[in-house]
Amino acid sequence: MPHCPDAPFPNEGVTVGELLLIEYTQVKDEQKARIGFRDNLLYATFAAMAAVIAATLQGPVRVGLLLLLPPVCLVLGWTYLVNDEKISAIGRYVSTELTPRLAAVTPLRQEAFGWEAAHRSDRRRRSRKWLQLFVDLLTFCGTSMAALTVFWATGPDSAALLAVSLVECAVILVLAFQMSAYADLSSGGHTHRTE
Repeated sequence: MPHCPDAPFPNEGVTVGELLLIEYTQVKDEQKARIGFRDNLLYATFAAMAAVIAATLQGPVRVGLLLLLPPVCLVLGWTYLVNDEKISAIGRYVSTELTPRLAAVTPLRQEAFGWEAAHRSDRRRRSRKWLQLFVDLLTFCGTSMAALTVFWATGPDSAALLAVSLVECAVILVLAFQMSAYADLSSGGHTHRTE
């Protein structure tokens, strides 16, 4: 005998609709935690930048220390990007999976969780996304490239450090490409980047 979608599960007294609401709460809690973690990565990046620059300028200037900045920015930037993508994936999941499933089992048959789509309809969303991409690229990639440029301008001490700097430049360019690819500069729809 088929189970009615919104009838209680046998011996459990929980409906499919209630389970979907529990799932919604869980994924939104994960999204909220990831947003906090992602945003704190910016502060960690600024602190790391300040530490590297301070160490470089202390006493006799040690420009080679600037080569510490690209790996730090790469690790923090990649972690930022991965969390940002998961935040967006949760938003897409709520909109494309949970909302229709909940609508199918509720008596009103109305779209639930309207905020998931409504906040993306802001007329300034596209310009805001371009600005966010610029800030992300400047924070994680621009500062690394600036450090590498200063290192190259002062003349590398050894061929090994020059090779390290070239590898760092390549991986920072990969990070910049990935950030641009996931930027979701469209005017609407659920493809990537969600706040």
